Amino acid sequence: MARVSAQVALAGIGIAVVLILGLTLVVDQVDPVRRTISEYALVPELKPIFDVGVLAFAVATVAALLALAGARIVRWWSVGSAGLVLGAAGLVAVVVFEKVNWAVGPSLTGYIHRYASLVAFVALPVAAIAIGRAGRAAWPRAAGWARWTGTAALAWFSPILVGVAQRPLTGVSWWRAIPLGLVERGLALTVVLAVGALAVWGLVAAHSLRRSEVLRGIAPADAG
Repeated sequence: MARVSAQVALAGIGIAVVLILGLTLVVDQVDPVRRTISEYALVPELKPIFDVGVLAFAVATVAALLALAGARIVRWWSVGSAGLVLGAAGLVAVVVFEKVNWAVGPSLTGYIHRYASLVAFVALPVAAIAIGRAGRAAWPRAAGWARWTGTAALAWFSPILVGVAQRPLTGVSWWRAIPLGLVERGLALTVVLAVGALAVWGLVAAHSLRRSEVLRGIAPADAG
């Protein structure tokens, strides 16, 4: 079960990367430097591609949790598990509550979409860091990848914080003061790497657990 879950997680990540990266490289209606990824959902013919990509990553996140829990890396009731569940829920909410054109005006749906994406982008790196810290004794290398990719993802919030801090001095809105689209894409890519690191960890741990179970089953027969 853990091995299959890890494979599902890696497949979901692959689908998400291909679709979202494909939109970034091929589509010219959305400026990847200034406009956020969710802008693709405002283009009717592109919205299904965006939705499938985001939902595939949500499925990958849950599958990574199942893999880690099945391989006994993470407890069901832990900060890491909660972060992955919360992150997956945030991704689903991003699709359910569509982005709006803020030039037209704010809306409840738009606010939910905005904060759901924030929850996902914060919860997933925090989950990776927490799981990495909890498993660093038994799995130092895998835990290190999880911690460092999670930390790198959170570091992408630095330009946003700088943009917010400078607004009282310059009067420029924070989303205009920084290349928001580029920052968000960097953040998204690093979050994907963090969840990918967890999925690979789950796959390796599942193989190790299965091997140890097989050896335990063979040992009594050898002893006799």
